[in-house]
Amino acid sequence: MAKKETTKKKGFWAHWIVRNLVIAGIIAIVLLFGSMIFLNVATQHNDEIEVPDFRGMTVAEAQIAAQKAGMRVEVADSVYSKRNRGCVRGHNPQPGTMVKQGRRVLLTVNAVNAKKVAMPDLVGYSSRQAAAELSTRGLVLGRLIYKEDMATNNVLSQQYKGQPVAPGKLLEAESVVDLVVGLNDDDNETLVPNVTGRTAEDAIRSIHDHYLNVRTVKYDSSVQTYEDSLAAVVYRQNPEPSELSVGLGTDVSIYLKVEKESEEE
Repeated sequence: MAKKETTKKKGFWAHWIVRNLVIAGIIAIVLLFGSMIFLNVATQHNDEIEVPDFRGMTVAEAQIAAQKAGMRVEVADSVYSKRNRGCVRGHNPQPGTMVKQGRRVLLTVNAVNAKKVAMPDLVGYSSRQAAAELSTRGLVLGRLIYKEDMATNNVLSQQYKGQPVAPGKLLEAESVVDLVVGLNDDDNETLVPNVTGRTAEDAIRSIHDHYLNVRTVKYDSSVQTYEDSLAAVVYRQNPEPSELSVGLGTDVSIYLKVEKESEEE
């Protein structure tokens, strides 16, 4: 009886279809595990690195830093600002992001050569309209120079570096343009706004919206980089906000710092 069962089992394993199926199954399992091991090695599975902060570096410096970190960089876009020409303004992925070895990081670089923009014709605009037009063109409102006229805050002329500037003249982007505006004795006062807690850009806009001038923009020692200057907020202003009126064109100084993040969640 035992001999018959042994013969039956031998016949089962000796059958070529069964034998080939078993062999094929073993091969498939080996290939599956082999592929998983290969993919883990090829893609550095669970082996991630942190993206350095390339901001403020030149492209050459960023390339060296990226190579040391095990990744590569590529210039994808450019902007223009007078500060830190030729340096990295931002990148994607952002600093601190965890990525695979060899990941490509796309850089946004501050152009070396200044972009040229045409000076608009602002005569006849209100000072607020003129400020908005300058911003749209990539120019910066400087001082409001008041001159006796029947219409307060009506633009009488436009100046660049203290000289009249004609419409259509090409200026570097971010050039500062002063406006000569009218002042009627019956409409010559305003209030000093509270700009505490605002960024420099927002604070300056608010000061101009109240027909005042910015005398000083001063950063404390907490501001070390261009990015810090963008994040810094006003902690003091002079004169302070008040319900008492001041003359149009009064100077306002603002002082900024980078606020420390609270350690408490």
